[in-house]
Amino acid sequence: MRLLLLATTGGAIGAGARHLVNVACATAWGGRYPWATLIVNVLGSFLMGIVIELAAARLDGGLELRTFLATGILGGFTTFSAYSNDVVTLAARGETIAALLYASGSVALSILALVAGLAAMRWIAS
Repeated sequence: MRLLLLATTGGAIGAGARHLVNVACATAWGGRYPWATLIVNVLGSFLMGIVIELAAARLDGGLELRTFLATGILGGFTTFSAYSNDVVTLAARGETIAALLYASGSVALSILALVAGLAAMRWIAS
């Protein structure tokens, strides 16, 4: 239960931060290009690298700290950071083919799932 509370508290912080980036980008550049998504994905992945290296490798951070920072804050900010970490972890283990399949499969399947969800709701609504 403690880990769940840490993840949800961190998630609220991350979601709030993402909203602020969305508002800032919309104010600065309008909504014609998804700058906010690009920024949170790149920034979130950069921050995930810092969190993994510091909390796990350098500071010997416990499960609570990693749950709050990685799953919670960064998960609420962007799940792309977790995806990036998964790809790099597979590659670092020498599982290059698995990393490439996971990277390309995640993107392709996620886009197909979105299209399927849109189509399903349009069919239901018609």
